[in-house]
Amino acid sequence: MNTLTSVSSLSIGEFFTLLGNPLVLISIILSLGVVFVNGWTDSPNSVATAISTRAISARKAVILSAIFNLIGCVVFSLFSVNVAQSVFNIVHFDTLDSVSYASSALFALIGALIAVIAWGVLCWAFGIPSSQSHSLVAGLTGGVLALMVKGIAASVGGSSWMDVGIGFFASGGMGLLLGLLVTKLIQLICKRMSRYKTTVFFKRAQIAAACGMSVAHGAQDGIKFVGLIYMVLFLGAKTMPSTSMNLVASISPFYLTPNFLYLPILVGLVIALGTSIGGYRIIKKVGMGMVALEPYEGFVTDISAFIALLVSTLFGWPVSTGQVKTFSIIGVGVTKGINKVNWRNARDMVLGCIFTFPACIAIGFGITILLLFIPV
Repeated sequence: MNTLTSVSSLSIGEFFTLLGNPLVLISIILSLGVVFVNGWTDSPNSVATAISTRAISARKAVILSAIFNLIGCVVFSLFSVNVAQSVFNIVHFDTLDSVSYASSALFALIGALIAVIAWGVLCWAFGIPSSQSHSLVAGLTGGVLALMVKGIAASVGGSSWMDVGIGFFASGGMGLLLGLLVTKLIQLICKRMSRYKTTVFFKRAQIAAACGMSVAHGAQDGIKFVGLIYMVLFLGAKTMPSTSMNLVASISPFYLTPNFLYLPILVGLVIALGTSIGGYRIIKKVGMGMVALEPYEGFVTDISAFIALLVSTLFGWPVSTGQVKTFSIIGVGVTKGINKVNWRNARDMVLGCIFTFPACIAIGFGITILLLFIPV
């Protein structure tokens, strides 16, 4: 069972040795595919409102988002990997003492990753921000349920699922409440100030806040994908008992294990690549389709979501950046009047988060069942 033990490390040379196992290679490729889809569909939420208020052009915003996502992923890996550990503990593989069992576990992981990618692309096609956090949790759960149905010893991590539940409500609540309160505070402070001067100030401040949101996204989503890839390597090492590789079930801050620093760098680069290539459809839905925002209101949504994401990351709660941003926008929007919020778009995004769980559990379960028929 996955329990916290001592620190381990894996050199780049050993990493490529593990890629000699076809299941590990496929799992790594799919993992990076999930990371790319995240950069493509979820990362743009970080800069959507800055673009909608014309604080910055879409092209410049996407470039900044790509850069600061990379920074957030790498920097936070040096001192806080609680989210990665939560992802690692979503599922438990109970008896990893045989190559056959470890291979079956990798099949479950592959099924989960296919579910995440399929759901992410489907949501993108409809312009709905998808949560790779929730789809990953659900996909892994579906894969492990398939193992259990086939009589293979495995279980779902209740404590990590609890972290997901707490994060879902706490991060959304924080985003909503902060959006409401900070908007009222700024309106009170700036009541007698020049409208022109405050607009200029908040346009500049919003660029900084959007960069902060991108850092927080890299720290939250980037680090959780580091945990995912670590899980692949952990299982891969179990399929090669003849080697000296013996990874443990504890993911430690990477300053303690410098041989692992290439993982957050790799993840951050792939998120940045996905962000730079796609995402404009999501930007339109989040930044322009929810509620008309002024520059100071755009600043509030970004700073509120940034705080909610940062708190969630430090507590190890895997959360959805899109969900947090959506609730912070709603919090700002209701200060203008309930009828000023496009509740249809808000509803679509919330329903997208809710339906992610059953959809990805079902897809992960079905694909894993099919994969388990492949002889190993």
